[in-house]
Amino acid sequence: MPSNLVVIGINHDSAPVSVRERVAFAPECVPEAISELIAHTGLSEGVILSTCNRTEIYGWFGEACEAAVVGDDVVKWLSAYHSVAMGDLSTCTYRSHGLDGLTHLVKVAAGLNSMVLGEPQIFGQIKSAFAVSQESGGIGDSLGKLFPEAFRLAKRVRTDTAIGENPVSVAYAAVDLAGRIFSDLSNRTALLLGAGETIELVARHLNEAGLGKLIVANRTLKRAETLAEQFGAEAILLADVTDRLPSADIVISSTASQLPILGKGAVEEAIKARRFRPALLIDLAVPRDIEPQVASLSDVYLYTVDDLRGVVEENVRLRSHEANKADKIVDEGVVEVEANWLQRASADVVRNYRESAMAIQNAELERAMKALESGKTPEEVITRLSRDLTNKLIHAPTAGLKQIAKEGDRVNVSRAAELLGVPSSLPSDGSSTLQ
Repeated sequence: MPSNLVVIGINHDSAPVSVRERVAFAPECVPEAISELIAHTGLSEGVILSTCNRTEIYGWFGEACEAAVVGDDVVKWLSAYHSVAMGDLSTCTYRSHGLDGLTHLVKVAAGLNSMVLGEPQIFGQIKSAFAVSQESGGIGDSLGKLFPEAFRLAKRVRTDTAIGENPVSVAYAAVDLAGRIFSDLSNRTALLLGAGETIELVARHLNEAGLGKLIVANRTLKRAETLAEQFGAEAILLADVTDRLPSADIVISSTASQLPILGKGAVEEAIKARRFRPALLIDLAVPRDIEPQVASLSDVYLYTVDDLRGVVEENVRLRSHEANKADKIVDEGVVEVEANWLQRASADVVRNYRESAMAIQNAELERAMKALESGKTPEEVITRLSRDLTNKLIHAPTAGLKQIAKEGDRVNVSRAAELLGVPSSLPSDGSSTLQ
């Protein structure tokens, strides 16, 4: 049953960027973090999803554990791992488990839980998080079955609804903001910091908006050149950003750096070199790439991912009418997953019960053959074989039935009788037999 699934997270709705950036996981640290997560909590399997808008942990715990206790352990581990006080986390973390946890997973994968409703990037991000966990040994049989089911439902949402029409994302919102501040982008220069998926989307949207000149800066020049080539842009190293900063009207950043790339001093010098012509800086990274103090400079307009909320409201409104249809697909799909899960579990029970019965049969048959070889009569051997075989086959069901009766569970006693194909004197609705 998916009841052993637990989800603990922090996202754009529950916490500001100043908190989210403190619990973000650098990509290169995730494999080791998964190992530590499993070693120090009640989880036997786990996935860590860390994006600019959320950090979430999806885990599977054993039958001997309780969801609430496991959730507490995970929050404590998260607090210790990132050196963030428990008090700072307790007010902004959310939890769910079982079918609620599965529903949350599907909605996240489908973009229904994103800042920009229906944005498509999260699907790839959560698939990547699952793949990283697989490579790190964090995926077992349970999450290995559950996540593909969630991906299947997320795809169905995007296929059967218009939730993903007119694609929007944080990257789109950033370019939309630039277009509002600079009404004509054809004579503007944009400097992009990073070369990942988000920056690639930014570059595509800027190109479609008719941007005049594009510069892509990355830690490795080869990756910057690969991205720049797609849009006829210039590629530079991040180390050379300060030299090119004065020529940039728009700076949009999204790297995986754990420390700020642009400080107040560098931006201040760039503004002086620009002769105080205004510049737009948009920081899409978590942790932030641009020091918050930059916002205090004159002629500089600094926005973070949280500031883009107002920009995306109109896009959310346009998509929200599809949300109810998407929610219905998710709800029906989760019920279907639960039914399939139960069917597989019952099939496993039947298979195990059959294998147990066959093992008893083989053991008793072997004993009977030895008795015949020792000279006992066939009648004596067959009589003993039938008696011992019957007793051993009914031992476990009989013991279980006695225990259920001892606990006063009338309904399950009646149901057990139906399963065994025998009559029961107890009413199946659990009402008293004493009238």
